[in-house]
Order: sequence, then C-alpha cells, then structure tokens
Amino acid sequence: MMTGNQQAPLDSGFGNRTTAADILKGVDLEGRNVIVTGGYSGIGIEAVKALANAGASVMVPARRPDKAREELTGIPNVEVAELDLADLKSVAKFAADYVATAKPLHLLINNAAIMASPEMRVGPGWEAQFTTNHLGHFALVAGLAPALKAAEGARVVSVSSTGHKLSPIVFDDIHFKSHPYDKWKAYGQAKTANALFAVELDRRGQAYGVRAFAVHPGGIMTPLQRYLPREEMIAFGWMDETGKVDERFKTTEQGAATSVWAGTSPQLEGKGGVYCEDCDVAKITQPGESRISGVNPHAIDPEAARRLWQVSVEYTGLDAF
Repeated sequence: MMTGNQQAPLDSGFGNRTTAADILKGVDLEGRNVIVTGGYSGIGIEAVKALANAGASVMVPARRPDKAREELTGIPNVEVAELDLADLKSVAKFAADYVATAKPLHLLINNAAIMASPEMRVGPGWEAQFTTNHLGHFALVAGLAPALKAAEGARVVSVSSTGHKLSPIVFDDIHFKSHPYDKWKAYGQAKTANALFAVELDRRGQAYGVRAFAVHPGGIMTPLQRYLPREEMIAFGWMDETGKVDERFKTTEQGAATSVWAGTSPQLEGKGGVYCEDCDVAKITQPGESRISGVNPHAIDPEAARRLWQVSVEYTGLDAF
C-alpha cells in the first residue's frame, strides 16, 4: 500500500492551474467505460466533458436524471441513469443494472457530495453528510465490484477535501447521536472517510488490479456551497462584500483536473492508496500546519481505514473486496 513515506509528491509536471482538458491532451480513451457521480454540475461536469471528449463512454448517475440530461446536452458519449446515494436501495439497483450490461468499468469517480448541510437524517436515522458522501459510495463500489474487477486495471477516485482536517472519524458517535450536530465536523468526518476509503479499497483491490486514490480538488465555487450563507463565505475570506471570489480559488475546469489525473495518469501506474492534490501526490502535513494543503496523518492511517471499512460493512451489509 502506498502510504507513509510514499505519500510524497512525484513532480508530475502539472499544477494547481492545470485543467482537466490539459491532463487529457492527446490522450485517447476510446473503449474505456467511466462512471462519474455528481457528473452534471460543478467539477463533476467538467470531468465528464474532458473524459468524454477524449473518447471515453461516460455514465452519469443522478438523483435528478432529467436535470442531468439537460445539463449534459451536447457532450458526446454520455448516458444518464437514476441514483440517489442517500438511498441504499437506489444504489443497489443502479449498480445491478450496470453490472447486468457486462461492461467492464475502467474508472469510477466518486465525486458527488453535500457540504456543511443543516442536520438531516436519512435511512435508519443516519447523518446525511456521512451517508451521502461515504456510505453511498461504499455501497456503490460494492455493487460495481464485478465490473471493476472485469476491467483488469480499474481505478476508483474518491473525492475528498482539505476539509478532512476538520475532524477524524468519530467512531463512537459517527451519526451525532450523543453530541450536538456540528455541520463542519460532520463534513470533516465525511471527507476523512472519503480519504480512508481509498486507502483500504486500494489495499483490498490490488489483488484484482483495482487501485484507489483520494483527491482534494481545491477550492472552487460550485453548487456544493448551496447550504452556506453568503455572510459565512465572506467571513471565511472566500469572497469579498461585492461577491468577488478570492483569487486562490480554482475554476471548475481546474478543480476537475486532479480527479482526471488520478483516474488516468500513467504516472500512477503501480501506485495507489494515496491522497492527491494539484495533479500530484500531496505531502503529509501535521495538525495545525496547513489548513489549505497537504494530508493530515489521520486521513491516511491504515488502521483507521480498516476500522472504517468494517463499520461501513456493518451499516450497509455489503462487502466487495
């Protein structure tokens, strides 16, 4: 597993202003099958555009399929199907339908997410951010496992965030049953879960040629901010009083680049289980060292990753690898 001292930049030649299209310049992905959750808005749709324009066949599962079809009009090689990540029955149906096609799945980008939402409960009273961002994707990978294994060299990209620095997994109270709900701790925990999922999935998937990567896309203004009041974003310094976005933020095309790089780059052949940012492997940072870059040890810890996997199996009743 590529963690610890292997969690170090490769000097990829790309950077924080690289776009998804830059990553795939001159690359032919014809014959490759790809699924991108959340692929009809924000950075998701930019990843879909770049992959589809490079020749990949892209499936976009969507909670609102009609809306997705409308947004994806004009992009070649794209299909839409219904999927609600907060509903495990919906996840199971989508995955079973895909596996029934007998098409191998070469790349899965688990991109869909909610951020800093008000307290919401789904399923049997589960906290919505952890469920949508992690458990739904865990169940999706479990359901799609036969298609991933059939691809002989598949990759799974788990879109995490520097938000992982806000909280480790609080194993004794994942769903905020004992403690008051905190929208940012809940988001931090979910993003840590996305990173840890890649660590353990990569360890388990290697025997089948399946490699996994976690990605921080960067700061980007997208519909992900739908639950945040403007005043809060101004207070964070994300924008000024006029609504002008801080220049450190990426465009959506730039925000999609690291997911596409992690999913396709030959520079990552034989590697996996690492957290990436700015189209490269990220460096390890210690708590308090940097809020905006690097990966803190708790998000790549193999023991925490194994424990999260077992907890996820218990919640979903599914185990894939």
